[in-house]
Amino acid sequence: MKVLLVGESWVSEATHYKGFDSFTSVTFHSGADWYNAALRSKGMEVEQLYAHDVPAKFPFTKEGLDAYDVIVLSDIGTNSFLLPTETWLQGKSMPNRLTLLAEWVKGGGALIMAGGYLVHLILGRILRTKFVYLTGHLMYWISVVIAVSVYQSVPGANAVQVALFGSVIAGIYWTVQPAIMQRFMKKITGNNDVGFAHTSSLACYLASIFGKYVGDPKKENAESMKLPGWLGIFKDINVSTSLVISLILLASAAAVVIGPADDAVVTGAAGSLAWPVWAVVTGLKFAAGIAVLLYGVRLFLAEVVPAFKGISDRVLPGAKPALDVPVVFSYAPTAVMIGFLSSTVVFLAFMLGFGAAGVAAIIPPMIMLFFPGGGAGVFGNAVGGWKGAVLGGAINGAILAVGQALFYPALSGTAPEVATLADPDWYLISAIVMPIADLLKSFFGG
Repeated sequence: MKVLLVGESWVSEATHYKGFDSFTSVTFHSGADWYNAALRSKGMEVEQLYAHDVPAKFPFTKEGLDAYDVIVLSDIGTNSFLLPTETWLQGKSMPNRLTLLAEWVKGGGALIMAGGYLVHLILGRILRTKFVYLTGHLMYWISVVIAVSVYQSVPGANAVQVALFGSVIAGIYWTVQPAIMQRFMKKITGNNDVGFAHTSSLACYLASIFGKYVGDPKKENAESMKLPGWLGIFKDINVSTSLVISLILLASAAAVVIGPADDAVVTGAAGSLAWPVWAVVTGLKFAAGIAVLLYGVRLFLAEVVPAFKGISDRVLPGAKPALDVPVVFSYAPTAVMIGFLSSTVVFLAFMLGFGAAGVAAIIPPMIMLFFPGGGAGVFGNAVGGWKGAVLGGAINGAILAVGQALFYPALSGTAPEVATLADPDWYLISAIVMPIADLLKSFFGG
């Protein structure tokens, strides 16, 4: 997430008296150093535009504003926006940047996100659903998916109506999704302390429903599998992740370098390293990241449940946190890898089949194959053992492949690239929102 902080700086002039003598000094101050550091510690990219730079450097176009996900105004007056250098010194008429900023806010997903969360908390209190959705980045993306879907059906939709409608849809989703998944989540964690808040829930739900028909979670649990000989090293998720990702990267890079395609992408990414070495090193880095992630999740769980007591006591009685998909990974790490592999194989099979039939050209989204695929593997394993994990991953791969083929053209009028980055629930949300928006054209002003 990229944040632009505007203002929160000042210049002060002080007069110093030393007996008969006096002198002045000028000092620059920024009051945002701790704020910026806190955001950066959470992985956000922060850019501060100091107050004295605002007249000349604050964007004059929507495209300039679109470079940021969030814009924060702090301790900055209107004249800094309304009197740019061209107007103040040369008398030129320039765009009203406050009007531009207002239009940017109205049309952005962030407004849906804020309104949707309010709806979510209200519904949670009324319906007593108990779980509070805390996967922040997906809250943003769900808001974007809703907005994109509405504008696809109603190109001239009024931004305010889109925000109101989107807030209701997002709030309902964030309330209902963890509640639906909880009975299956309990099979994994053994309790109701933590909920599941991730847009892979469609694949995870289907894995939980159908996984029980393919295997026995007690006799065929992925975590109890006895692998022959040296294959036992795959029981360690760090080893299996690094080997699998390295092999995938090696195969993909070799196909590019040896084949007729331009190998500039691979050689450029490899830099000074030989491309096979780069593939292995990248696989090891990915595995290291997953190891840190899983360790961090365990630490986070130990802190977040007790820390949630304030909300559960005052805002939503008895509320529990609903968290991102890695929260289930540590319960069945082998199932994570099985789900990822199954998801990848099935997606590639669809990709080759669609290509051969001339149906569609789809692109493997590795992050969506790993995280939702791994999550579906864990849910499938909880009800059907390793076979359920295979089925869960396969379901995820199929949804991603078919969803990308269908929704890339379906969203061609707004943001088709959303379809290539999607989790399973994104397609479900679009499939629901688009026809509803079409029926409500008069409400949206279209």
